[in-house]
Amino acid sequence: MGYDAIVLKSGWDEYGIAYGRPTTDVHIRDVHLESSSGAGLAFGSEMSGGISNILVERLHLHDTFIGIGIKTSRGRGGYIEDILILHVEMENVHLALEATGLCESHPDDKFDPRALPVVNAITIKNMIGTNITTAGNFVGIYESPFTSICLSNISFTITSDPPSPSWVCSNVSGFSDAVFPEPCPDLRSSISNSSSDCFFLLYPNSRVAIF
Repeated sequence: MGYDAIVLKSGWDEYGIAYGRPTTDVHIRDVHLESSSGAGLAFGSEMSGGISNILVERLHLHDTFIGIGIKTSRGRGGYIEDILILHVEMENVHLALEATGLCESHPDDKFDPRALPVVNAITIKNMIGTNITTAGNFVGIYESPFTSICLSNISFTITSDPPSPSWVCSNVSGFSDAVFPEPCPDLRSSISNSSSDCFFLLYPNSRVAIF
């Protein structure tokens, strides 16, 4: 199974920036995923060449530490944006959703800490989870907050013991609609006026690879 069941990457720090080969136009669909020590589906943390225009649909994640994870750090540069994730079922997952800018591993000491990644326009819609310990952990970077995180029609049954916060957020902003448990205030803006930010990939025109 490895660490992450499926992971999209595109280069590490200054080497990925210099090579400049993004991962783009990818379609992942109809898969059952399990990873007891990592994520069922992950983006990064090596993403310095950029990751964009990704459509993910009809996933079943079970017995997994992190359901869906986005990982990056200062020094990465690059971007993770224009991601649409639809129709996901989870069961027995410790952390359902994660987006973190705190992955501090680097290949050497030549990285530029001023090379800040962009995480933007991430839409997650139609998701249900049972036996979830924590719903979401969204921790962006102070100098480069994560923006347009869009959550819609999501329901998790939380079973943490002892009880813990369902959501943790900092340096992020976004929109939500019909999400339970209710997300942190950073992600509670009304989704009704954000269609251009949230649902631009619902009918993608570009050709995508089939995974």
